[in-house]
Amino acid sequence: MTSRPATPPSHKAKPAVKKAVLHRRNRHTGRYDFPALIAGNPELAKFVVINPYGKESIDFADPDAVRVFNRALLKQFYGIVHWDIPPGYLCPPVPGRADYLHGLADLLADENAGEIPRGTGIHALDVGTGANCIYPLIGLREYGWRFTGSDIDATALASARTIVTANKLSKSIALRPQQHPRHVFENLMQADDRFDVTLCNPPFHASQAEASSGSQRKWRNLGKLDPKRKLPTLNFGGQAAELWCEGGEAAFIALLAEESRGVNQQVCWFSTLVSKASNVQPLQARLKKLGAQQVRVCEMSQGQKRSRFVAWSYLDDEQRAKWRADRWSNRQAD
Repeated sequence: MTSRPATPPSHKAKPAVKKAVLHRRNRHTGRYDFPALIAGNPELAKFVVINPYGKESIDFADPDAVRVFNRALLKQFYGIVHWDIPPGYLCPPVPGRADYLHGLADLLADENAGEIPRGTGIHALDVGTGANCIYPLIGLREYGWRFTGSDIDATALASARTIVTANKLSKSIALRPQQHPRHVFENLMQADDRFDVTLCNPPFHASQAEASSGSQRKWRNLGKLDPKRKLPTLNFGGQAAELWCEGGEAAFIALLAEESRGVNQQVCWFSTLVSKASNVQPLQARLKKLGAQQVRVCEMSQGQKRSRFVAWSYLDDEQRAKWRADRWSNRQAD
């Protein structure tokens, strides 16, 4: 029997790169059924293009195409009949937003003997809900959770309120202004508030110039665009408070952590998206100093993008067990 010669060190095969996949419960795995999407939202037809692989898609560098595509997705998959946002406001990718919510549901299930707590008794706080109100819409439809959304932008809140009212969801989604732009929980949380989980998609950039540069990189990565074509400044839109803040993501999540300590008995689990992997360890260290009893990093993947959210609780095991017993025991979908 002849043994196979070893591969020379300089020619070692590279380890296979694991393909990024959405959460197993995400409704947006696989290719989209464009005929079905167009049937539910005919306006989408004019934005459909054929990509370099010969498949139907849309031009993700076109804000109008992304907005109408989102509208079609929300209608087909979540029964949201009315959805629109003002010009220039952030139009988020729905699959990635859904993944965050599914990850949070898994986090709560870990605390609940593997069973996801459902129903409007579960109360979530969406910090910076934006004009799109995307997390409350998906979270309510997927798990029946009740939401309070906060924002510093009056126009964004007005848009979110229009969406909620038009879809007759006011009993399950409340909206609350944060009157103090330099704060997150301070001056927002009321003494009798109790939230099972908070979530946040923090501003990523430190300046408008940095945000514009990031959007230019997105266009280059798309690869299929005409280099001579005049493109919008931001393909997914976004106002200043949605895209950048002084100090960028690192500064915002540091503030989020600091202010969470002041309301540490009113929330079972705090959480935030963290786009930059280098920001995770400093946040973990800060939370440890602030007295968090549990800190978890939950990885996520969408296409070529890898992200994660960090969740933390100031309640110890006994306190969280009591929280579950008091608040989750009879929580079924209404």
